[in-house]
Amino acid sequence: MAGIGHNNGPAMDAAARLRVNQWRTAQAQLMRQTIPLTIVRMRMKRATELGLDYKTYARVRQASGRDILALMFSSNALRIIGQGAKMPADRDAVLARVKRADQLALVHRPNTPEAVLAANPTLHDAAAAPLFTDSWSTMRDRVAGLIQTRNLPGDTVLVVGDAPLEADWYAAARAAGYLTAEAYFGAQG
Repeated sequence: MAGIGHNNGPAMDAAARLRVNQWRTAQAQLMRQTIPLTIVRMRMKRATELGLDYKTYARVRQASGRDILALMFSSNALRIIGQGAKMPADRDAVLARVKRADQLALVHRPNTPEAVLAANPTLHDAAAAPLFTDSWSTMRDRVAGLIQTRNLPGDTVLVVGDAPLEADWYAAARAAGYLTAEAYFGAQG
């Protein structure tokens, strides 16, 4: 047992290097270097269902360790701006192709979540977006609140936004990741 002043540095005994080598060898044997082809095919299909390219889907899945069960869009990303609660037809068509995932929206003023849901049947749920003047805890509560109303774990939700402050939503909600609207909708073209 180390005494006072010990910095818990590496062991200096002769067998330390051997133990480290054995540990790294065992760990390398346990970790597969490649993913089986059937798993890759299933994940490619899932990426397509979500409207994502495989590389983006794999990156988000690797970071969160879970599948994406919902896409949460800002009203800016959906181009629901001003008093018009309807998103453009091209964005609506992209969302209509998404399979087996909730489609959520955080709506900026002057629109309301109710009006946006009524005008956009492809969306499953909506809530008021955080204001740029909101504190971190208020922002977290608003973003995570929508996720919790759908009974989803935060790390299964991918946030898609179109303004700099919306990138913080993913961290506030402990979501799976963040994509810009251009990265999500641009890949659909």
